[in-house]
Amino acid sequence: MTTLSERQKIILSLVVHEHIKGSQAVASGALIRDYNLKISSATVRAELNTLTELGYLRQPHTSAGRVPTEEGYRYFVNKLLNQSSLPATTRNTINHQFYQSGKGLHEWLPLAASILATQNRAVSLVTAPHTDVVTFKHIELISIRGSQVLMVLVLVGGEIRQEILSLNSIYNQKQLSDLAEKLNNACENKTLADLNQLSIPEDPLAKVILDAIREQMHHSETLVTGELFLDGITNVLATPELVEPDQARGALRLIEERQMLDDLMARTILNEDIGDVQVLISGENTWNELRDWSLILTRYGIPDQVSGTVGILGPMRMPYGHAISTVRFVGGLLSELISESLVE
Repeated sequence: MTTLSERQKIILSLVVHEHIKGSQAVASGALIRDYNLKISSATVRAELNTLTELGYLRQPHTSAGRVPTEEGYRYFVNKLLNQSSLPATTRNTINHQFYQSGKGLHEWLPLAASILATQNRAVSLVTAPHTDVVTFKHIELISIRGSQVLMVLVLVGGEIRQEILSLNSIYNQKQLSDLAEKLNNACENKTLADLNQLSIPEDPLAKVILDAIREQMHHSETLVTGELFLDGITNVLATPELVEPDQARGALRLIEERQMLDDLMARTILNEDIGDVQVLISGENTWNELRDWSLILTRYGIPDQVSGTVGILGPMRMPYGHAISTVRFVGGLLSELISESLVE
């Protein structure tokens, strides 16, 4: 990354701010007029030319001003952006929304996705907390109709897995609840390896349920990330920069398809510490689906125990300061809530 002079840094930062604010190309005259720069128009034009030659700006038309390139945005985020906290009113509003919601991940995760999408007018993504070694916490068996039973499996860390089982016989709710209690006592805090060694008294129904528990835990261990919650897709479809619908479809496909998302997470944010924020601009020359987009991610959870990811997807022309602060704050709040829930 080329070292810029202090004046070049100021001019690049102003061009980025102006382009984010108004989406138009930024001319030298506008910079001098709006920011009362104490340098001549010729000097500003010369610096704009230099920044263009260095690849940080581009000139859409011969007579137009400049707009940032992906390298310009990357330099701005990495070198020039002043990190700041969210305003107190915004923090209080978000805190209130969380603490007014019901307790548990099934309430917190979709709420986090909704808040991030609304605050940033972007697509939000939130993955449920996940661990490499899953541990049994609790199971519920609920009679649906006939021989169909809903199995709700809760893992340590809050991950929830559900499956509808079709049994060979019909069991009433009391029979199912009694078996769930028996399994909870036998399986609590046991890993998949523990359950593979577990033997229970001869009971056909218990064997079926235990096999289903093992299968769900095995499936969870094979995943890199937990369940995905998305919100704000219409925000991306309404983006002014969106010329071709395929631009949005490619980006959304990347974060919706499990294998692609796991690959993205494994090669980026899962290598970072909990609380760190990572900004991927234009796919970082790796994910073509993210060309023209930016993805801001952070990990939340408890170090060495369980973690998930929160983030937003939007156009490169986004207010990075607010976006990064929001992602960091919501991630930190989820970490606090998960820590509190594990103590209870």
